[in-house]
Formats: sequence, C-alpha cells, structure tokens
Amino acid sequence: MPSLLAIDLGLRTGFAIYGGDGKLRRYGSHNFGSAARLRRGVHGVLSDLMDLEWVYIEGGGHLADIWMREAGRLGIAVRVVSAETWRRALLYEREQRSGDQAKRVADTLARQVIAWSGAPRPTALRHDTAEAIVLGLWGVLDVGWLGRLPNDLRH
Repeated sequence: MPSLLAIDLGLRTGFAIYGGDGKLRRYGSHNFGSAARLRRGVHGVLSDLMDLEWVYIEGGGHLADIWMREAGRLGIAVRVVSAETWRRALLYEREQRSGDQAKRVADTLARQVIAWSGAPRPTALRHDTAEAIVLGLWGVLDVGWLGRLPNDLRH
C-alpha cells in the first residue's frame, strides 16, 4: 500500500505517516539536534518507509532542501506547503485568528484523526506532531486518497 509522510519541519521534526487508505499509521517527533545530524538521518527515515510515494513538508529553507534533495534521489514526490494552505482548507476562519489558536485547534483535530484511524493514543502530543498529523490529513485529501474529509473529523 502506498504511503505519505507529512513533516512539520525543524530540527525537532513532527512526522505523520499515512497509508493509501487515507488513515494515519504512525506519528511522532524526532529531535535531530543539528542540521548536520538531520542531513545524515533523512536518508534512513525516507528509505525505511515502505512504498513511500509522497512527502509533504510544512516549512522551507535549508532544512526543507535537505528533505527535498534526498526524496528526489529516491524518486519520491515532494510538496512544500505553508501552514496557511492546510489551515484554510481544514479550519474555520475563526479558528485561525492567531497562530496559537490554530495550533490548539490542530491539536484537537489531530486527536480526532488518531481516533478515527485507530492509531495508538498518545500519552502526550507535541504541537509539531499535531501539525504534521493535520498536514498529512490535508495531503491525503490533496493526492486523492480520501475523496472528502470524513464526517467523524468535522468539528
């Protein structure tokens, strides 16, 4: 089954892995600590994921370039997305009045995605991981693995 990796970019990277059925498979956060360690670790992250077809990245700059270069070498499609793009599609305007408010709403939506997908419930959910989960949800809608937002995820 194809998979999609969503990344909330940073040295502490939130990630979410979705299957071709549009459901969340795995999620978490990894602290690379430095750009050099990120550069060394990206190949392993990407090559360890079976049938990885898409990488969606929130963020840009030199850290995004590292992911994009390695994904390109492995023949994986990459899409760089701003937070505003997925927020406009998944959150109400009133939920985006501030970045802090949007992060709180993303946390709630991420927990709904976890439950809907049958993924293991978190003991704690960092904001970078929550945003990666919601970015990934937008990604599976964008590539057409889900035709629409499931009713269970409407808030």
